[in-house]
Amino acid sequence: MTEPVFTGVGVALVTLFDDTRQIDHDATGKLAAQLVELGATAIVAAGTTGEADALDDDERLRLFASVRAAVPDTVVVGGTGASSAHQAARLTASARDTGVDAVIARSPRGLADPTGYYRAVADAAGDVPVLAYHFPAVAPPGIPLEILPTLPVAGVKDSSGDPTRLLATLDAYGGPVWTGSSALLLQTGLLGGAGAILALANSEPERCVAAFAGDAGAQRDLAAAHVAAEQDFPRGVKHLVAQRFGTSEVVRMG
Repeated sequence: MTEPVFTGVGVALVTLFDDTRQIDHDATGKLAAQLVELGATAIVAAGTTGEADALDDDERLRLFASVRAAVPDTVVVGGTGASSAHQAARLTASARDTGVDAVIARSPRGLADPTGYYRAVADAAGDVPVLAYHFPAVAPPGIPLEILPTLPVAGVKDSSGDPTRLLATLDAYGGPVWTGSSALLLQTGLLGGAGAILALANSEPERCVAAFAGDAGAQRDLAAAHVAAEQDFPRGVKHLVAQRFGTSEVVRMG
């Protein structure tokens, strides 16, 4: 079994923008540092929650480096997924120089068998671990369960939000599994998952950590915020973060 890149609750970090929709690196790094102080064990930059689809490659790479500088002693994972293997591999190769500890690549939309895609990303990553990313609601059909064990990856984030798929993944796949659903934290922890990579951890890191550790009350207490975070994504998440930390609610998506 592959040793997890990290265990516990990682933050699918929002990317903060100024009023001109340019990345506010200082504010984004400051938020990352605050979340680590509150219990997050990893920061995932430029993922789906970070509006990666609205960032160009140079912006993603600079974001990786600035988050790395803000949390020098914490695991940083860079989102290098793209709509083609060529694009993802090129970005992954460049990400190696930004100080990230690992990369995560969402499988492309419409790709029934992402084996070649993940091989290209893994080749470009060299000795940097690659995490697979199953998110069928955003990039259908996602990663078929029977293919997952054959991929050259160091674990998988399951953002299906489906407890049956999560259970089947934990049963059939020998590598680390992180849930992407804040509704499944308690279940993931109790079943031996490696952890979680969560949008909601931007605003509720303490409760997310407690729920993953087995606190059923904390899981229930997350219910309202979980629903709110999924409304008008990513605006719902950014609104929750702004309420707690006074950050910008500016988005590029939509």
